[in-house]
Amino acid sequence: MKEDRNIYLTNVPLEEAKERFINRVLMDKVFKATEIIPVDEALDRVTVSPIFAQKSSPNYSAAAMDGVAVVASSTYGASEANPVRLKRAKDFIYINTGGIIKDPFDAVIMIEDIVEIDGDWIEIYSGAGVWQHIRPIGEDIVEGELIISAKHRIRPVDIGALLAGQIREVEVYKEPTVGIIPTGSEIIHVDAPLEDGKIIESNSSMFAAMIKEYKGLPKRYPVVPDEYQLIKDSILKAVDENDVVVINAGSSAGSKDYTANVLREIGEVIIHGVATKPGKPVILAMVKNKPVVGIPGYPVSAYFTMEFFIKPLLAIYTHHRFMKTATITATLSRRVVSSIKYEEYIRVKLGSVQGKLIATPLERGAGVTMSLVRADGVLVVPQRLEGYEAGSQVEIRLFKAADEIENTIVSIGSHDLVMDLLGNQLHKNKSSLFLSSAHVGSLGGIMAMRKGECHIAPIHLMDTTSGEYNTSYVKQYIKGEKMALMKFVGRSQGLMIKGGNPKGIKGIEDLKRQDVLFVNRQRGAGTRILLDYYLQREKIKAEEIQGYEREMTTHMAVAAAIAGGTADCGMGVYSAAKTMGLDFIPIAWEDYDLLLPQALLKDEKIEDLIAAMKNHEFIHSIEALGGYNTENIGKIILI
Repeated sequence: MKEDRNIYLTNVPLEEAKERFINRVLMDKVFKATEIIPVDEALDRVTVSPIFAQKSSPNYSAAAMDGVAVVASSTYGASEANPVRLKRAKDFIYINTGGIIKDPFDAVIMIEDIVEIDGDWIEIYSGAGVWQHIRPIGEDIVEGELIISAKHRIRPVDIGALLAGQIREVEVYKEPTVGIIPTGSEIIHVDAPLEDGKIIESNSSMFAAMIKEYKGLPKRYPVVPDEYQLIKDSILKAVDENDVVVINAGSSAGSKDYTANVLREIGEVIIHGVATKPGKPVILAMVKNKPVVGIPGYPVSAYFTMEFFIKPLLAIYTHHRFMKTATITATLSRRVVSSIKYEEYIRVKLGSVQGKLIATPLERGAGVTMSLVRADGVLVVPQRLEGYEAGSQVEIRLFKAADEIENTIVSIGSHDLVMDLLGNQLHKNKSSLFLSSAHVGSLGGIMAMRKGECHIAPIHLMDTTSGEYNTSYVKQYIKGEKMALMKFVGRSQGLMIKGGNPKGIKGIEDLKRQDVLFVNRQRGAGTRILLDYYLQREKIKAEEIQGYEREMTTHMAVAAAIAGGTADCGMGVYSAAKTMGLDFIPIAWEDYDLLLPQALLKDEKIEDLIAAMKNHEFIHSIEALGGYNTENIGKIILI
């Protein structure tokens, strides 16, 4: 039993890894399984052979209009000055659309072009041409005619044509089954009690959904603990039962990462490690002439690895040609630094500001699932490139439609739960509008506004001299521009502490205690500036505080660190403390406002945003959080 620590990670470029893996799969028997299914069930399936019509459509001469069937020659010469009378049964018969045209009739006159004299006689005022308003046999489809070719993806219109040509069944490429094996002793089902050291297993559900998108059939297996023999048995079983196998987690170089060694024992490891970030520790292998892919456990790495390798692999099996991801050129709002060792995939938010498309990088951690949820696209930094400077024109691979981006209000600045609620209310009021928020702190928001990279910037910056909020900072950093502050909420800032206050923390002065571990907000955040103001007032030096240099980008991240036991306290808003079940020591009330150019106040999107802010349901949802004052919401202050 080979349980040695796995250290055989390579750094193969992505495209080379794809090519080597796919070529190795093709060396063995290419997946060519087919099946015959009813035409009604064939949507999006790919045909094996060309399909020809069994019957013509229509298979008889049919009336194309409601009216009367006539002999064309008997109508010649008819005019308003010289109407022609026709007798029922002898010269004409009434007929509906689709009715059979039989000898001697060879034309149809529309019902609105006749005048009924009585039950037996009609008059016409214009002659009919031969085969006028008649669909001849095979007008649509001729018996023996090619309807669709081989390797054709069947669309809804194709289903209609096939049935019209009397095709009842069609041979298509079979959808491959993909076995999904989640591994990890710390992984639990979502319904199990969530204890310390346990993580909810969610990747296999994401994989199953992606495999369905790739036109495969997912088969999920129970979680396998980090035990060599159990992993080996599970892989062998899945290989016997599926066409492709995906193993999640255990692909890296940890002491419990057995996947690579198992695959070396029972099959052939083609590549272990590609030059991408995220997604480096992928394993590409063959077992019993079937492809097996070991996928990293972090959700972002897992997502990209599926896109990199499983999607093109299943495209070969199903003969689907997936559309190339749409791209768009945007201006990068912040500098991006990348390692020259990897091709890096950076998630971004997008928005059109003053006619310029802006891309704002999101959190880059491989475990930050929400960076995928929030992302509008991805910036690919090639291997051997150290990154891009702010203001660079970069190509973004889109995750959503371009029209959604055009209808997005871009918010860059301080984070608060109320911004998430506002985005929801805006979209609820007007489904075509979206609010995109990037969290860079209040000063970062002002800088983004100065560079024209956002529509609005949430800020809460206290002037430590006057005690006034926001106005002095706007005047200091954005000169010569007509700006406006849209009043949003007053909010309670204070110290978030563990429930029950086990350390007996009473206020700011306790932060310098050696037994108190603090967690801070990032530089430029209004909360950080407020903290520093109180530290200066209490004559406390930053270096006296344990954890002062540990930074988080949102109030919820600070609260989560305290709730998770990695910190004793941190500065933040009451709503975040309440949400995470923490105690709260109020320190100050502050103004949390939205900065924007005055010129945008008449913009339709901003008018819709103001309407959403003033919505009674929205205001009630804010007040239900606690720690907010909404009395000035929507008020405009010109600067």
